[in-house]
Order: sequence, then structure tokens, then C-alpha cells
Amino acid sequence: MENRVLILDKDRISKKLQRMAYQIWEHNSHETELHLIGIEGTGIVVATELATRLQQISPLKIFVHHLAMNKRQPLSTPIEMSEELNGKSIILVDDVANSGKTLLYAMKPLLAFEPKRIRVAVLVDRKHKSFPVAPDIVGHSVATTLQEHIEVVCEGKNITAAFLQ
Repeated sequence: MENRVLILDKDRISKKLQRMAYQIWEHNSHETELHLIGIEGTGIVVATELATRLQQISPLKIFVHHLAMNKRQPLSTPIEMSEELNGKSIILVDDVANSGKTLLYAMKPLLAFEPKRIRVAVLVDRKHKSFPVAPDIVGHSVATTLQEHIEVVCEGKNITAAFLQ
């Protein structure tokens, strides 16, 4: 069995998500609507949770979109967005920023539009990047070795833990 170290429990995750929602609101207080693009898997769970919190603390009209992609082989299937995003403020959301590869490829379909702005939000940011993508809104930063991995665990629609392994 792998060695797993708990870095965030359910309570700390809730506090991190609440702080992230306030940061998003502060950066977008001049907007009337906001589009959260959740990356397939746990990223959509984080985006949905942030949307719920944003609806509680702001008057923004929040839209949540699902971005389907193969994280291991991003070019194996086309990544497309069918929503109209021209002139929109977008928050690209994922659970963990590891190497930056997933976030970089996830931006590609967003650039087929002319968005007003794109910001990146992640629950956990791992400090070793291989690609030039730095999240704008981070719940928790962790310095890891290249061999270590961060796993965010969900039970249904609830984010319950984050582990370093």
C-alpha cells in the first residue's frame, strides 16, 4: 500500500473553497456574470462547489460548464466547448495543478473564442511545473518532489480529502 499523507481534510477544504470564492468575487465584482469551466473529474466538483458559494456571497450570475478531456493524453480526443464564451469572464477550474499540462491544454478550446479574461483556480497547487501555467486563485500550495503526487478525493459531489503520496 502506498504511503499517503493527509494534507487537507473536509473542514479545511471547506474553508479553502470559501476563501477561493471570496477571491473570485473580489476579482470579478465589476462583472454581472461569470463562467466556471470545470475540468473533467474532480475539477467539475470543485467548480460546482465554488459556484454554490459564489451564488451565496455575490449577485453574479454563475454558469458552470464541463470540459471533457483526457488528462493523460490531451491530444487523443478533441477538446471542445460548445458554449458561447465571446466577451465572457472565465475561471478555468481543476482540483490540482501538477505539471501545468492539463491546464495548458484545457485553455486551448477557450482561445477559440475571444473571452474578456481567463483566470485559473485550483484547490491544490503543486509547486513543480513543467509548463508555463500558474494558477491565479489557489486554495492550498504544496512544495513536493517530482516523484510525489497529490490526490483529491470526492464522495459523490463532496470533496472529502486531499492526500500527498
